[in-house]
Amino acid sequence: MPVSSAVHEVDGPAPFPLRLVRDLETAAKELRRLTSRTTSDQQGDARERVDQILEDVCRRGDAAVQEFTERFDGFRPEPIAVPTGCLEQAWRELPPDLRDALELACRRIQEFHQRQRPTDISMQGPHGEQLGRRWRPVQRAGLYVPGGRAAYPSTVLMNAVPARVAGVEEIVICSPAGSDGCVSPVVLGAAHLAGVSRVMRIGGAQAIAAMAFGTDSVPKVDVISGPGNLYVTLAKQAVYGRVGIDSLAGPSEVLVIADQSANPAMVAADLLAQAEHDPLAAAVLITTDAGLAESIGAAVSQQLLDHPRREICEASLRDWGLVILCEDLETCAQLSDSFAPEHLELLVERPEPLAERIRNAGAIFLGPWSPEAVGDYLAGPNHTLPTCGAARFSGALSVETFMRHSSMIGFNRAALEATGSAVQQLAGSEGLHSHAESVRLRLN
Repeated sequence: MPVSSAVHEVDGPAPFPLRLVRDLETAAKELRRLTSRTTSDQQGDARERVDQILEDVCRRGDAAVQEFTERFDGFRPEPIAVPTGCLEQAWRELPPDLRDALELACRRIQEFHQRQRPTDISMQGPHGEQLGRRWRPVQRAGLYVPGGRAAYPSTVLMNAVPARVAGVEEIVICSPAGSDGCVSPVVLGAAHLAGVSRVMRIGGAQAIAAMAFGTDSVPKVDVISGPGNLYVTLAKQAVYGRVGIDSLAGPSEVLVIADQSANPAMVAADLLAQAEHDPLAAAVLITTDAGLAESIGAAVSQQLLDHPRREICEASLRDWGLVILCEDLETCAQLSDSFAPEHLELLVERPEPLAERIRNAGAIFLGPWSPEAVGDYLAGPNHTLPTCGAARFSGALSVETFMRHSSMIGFNRAALEATGSAVQQLAGSEGLHSHAESVRLRLN
């Protein structure tokens, strides 16, 4: 049979029934199923509801934002903004060890992203004309920081630090509050550390609408970045063009390529590190080792004992977990490229040559000492990555997300005389009379 359960007779809890695939055709089909786990077929009426929210917020501003927040989050945000002094207070009241960890993460993220700043291009053409490209930051950026199941100070740093490095003048954070109306203290503290002073205690599609259209309380921004649930993602998609966005992030995913050198407990922990995010998160193991393929279910079950997010993990692995057994690492790489994972871990004896072979991945983690968790928090590269196959054509959030470039063109008379005839010929071929005339008048 091509598909079976990865079960193994061991002492202890019953092995978790991960799907085990042994042939390439079935493997490719299963990976396509995982890639499409957020397609329109699963969105139901979400898009229609998002469109209604956007229209209402555009029309009624703060009043609509407050009503939607009260309906969905259980409190009415009056005022919408968190008092500025609360951010510094939250930072001071965080445990010292947590402050140290956040400072380390902030420092490493900043050092890495400072190297991303694009440089202007300035060149002289063959006739003395000046040509170039000039980079400038957007004026205002809106950052979405999820709430709900967990607090994400790492998302604050991974979005705010690149915006600061880019030179953005004003940064606004929207983050859902709890039913008590309070935003997570660690999120507020991280915002203070990153130099952000404006935090709005709102989430969902109404927060995206407020940043895109502007309200009395929430300023209109130029770029919106940050991950969120289905409603947030659909809202970002709908307002794109009115504002810029970083990407359309879907549920998190990891693909682990492992050989006989991999430690089963480490592999299980790394799969669970994605599964615990969300019931829609995908965790995939592709291995050349039959023993690992057969025993991984037992390793997962052992770590699920007393797991604080066990129900989420089990839902994720049951619906979107997968183990694929391959004959060689080249086949593993081919399957990985077809999936284009957000996170790719290479738990193999020689990860660097295999990484050179990989074409499509949001982030690649090399060897047993590089768990995906270090990338989530403090390695330095950004953790906002393409999902659901988008790594085929896009990459991580970067400093350039918060910048735009302008072309610079400065012709002199000699340059126009040398090229003007060609311009007129091209304009004529397109039937654009005044284009040609604008050159002819100058040359005559």
